[in-house]
Amino acid sequence: MSSQFSGVIPPVVTPRHADGTIDTASLRNLTKHLLDGGVSGLFVLGSSGEVPYMTNAERSLVVSTIADANAGAVPLIVGANEQTTHRVIDEARKVIDLGADAIVVTSMYYAIGNADETETHFRNIHAAVDVPVFAYDVPVRTHYKLPTDLLVRLGRDGVIAGVKDSSGDDVSFRQLLLAAKDIDNFDIFTGHEVVVDGALLGGAQGVVPGLGNVDPRGYRNLVDAASAGDWVKAAAEQDRLADLFDIVYTPNGRVSGGAAGLGAFKTALQIMGVIESNTMSVPMQALNEEETTAIKVILERNGLV
Repeated sequence: MSSQFSGVIPPVVTPRHADGTIDTASLRNLTKHLLDGGVSGLFVLGSSGEVPYMTNAERSLVVSTIADANAGAVPLIVGANEQTTHRVIDEARKVIDLGADAIVVTSMYYAIGNADETETHFRNIHAAVDVPVFAYDVPVRTHYKLPTDLLVRLGRDGVIAGVKDSSGDDVSFRQLLLAAKDIDNFDIFTGHEVVVDGALLGGAQGVVPGLGNVDPRGYRNLVDAASAGDWVKAAAEQDRLADLFDIVYTPNGRVSGGAAGLGAFKTALQIMGVIESNTMSVPMQALNEEETTAIKVILERNGLV
């Protein structure tokens, strides 16, 4: 099966200064960190970027800053995150003008739809833009699981270029891989940080790991081992990354689930000297000194500090 997109495409986090404003210097440094780590692309304005919390001006600033820092090195896949079709199209056109090479689109949210309306949603977006469109299956945020038959039909018709799967449904994910294995230029990515070796063995084209912000080289090594058919090495690297993923559990319920995971990534990057601050978007709380110390211990045993 031919492929347009593959490998490691991390969803880039959004650094903020202590006063809450976007830290463009840290964002540039993070982009360099990811490129130096061997990523295959950058997913901008995704969940890990805290996109629901961002103003329109902040979204534009983040895309333009990353596009400039990337300077065409790898494809930019940018989230066009809005509730309904025409709002998505407006957002998509804006981020394409800012440098997006492809866009990522969820099903509608807040609006109450069904499978037929979701299909019309994706078809209208595809017709309105001239870059590849990826479907983002993230029911924890949209409260709607994209049906496998719909995704395959849209893939066969060239409406979507692939799927970024953050459903957490490994059975459905494997069924999608099987159903779509003969579709050219239809690329399926897992967003599941700790089962990437299994996803690649099943035929996925790559991974969109939030943890890849912290250790892009680890995910690059995993994907390279899988591509070489060295599944023992791939599993060993996945085991190490699974241990590193323990950073997300350090808050132990003190903050929201979103703030725990994204806060852990930001705190790790702050400890590593990649970004200035672990400040979160309002109203999320940043991780505290005790949690930062616990994350540093995990980073140390994984050779990242």
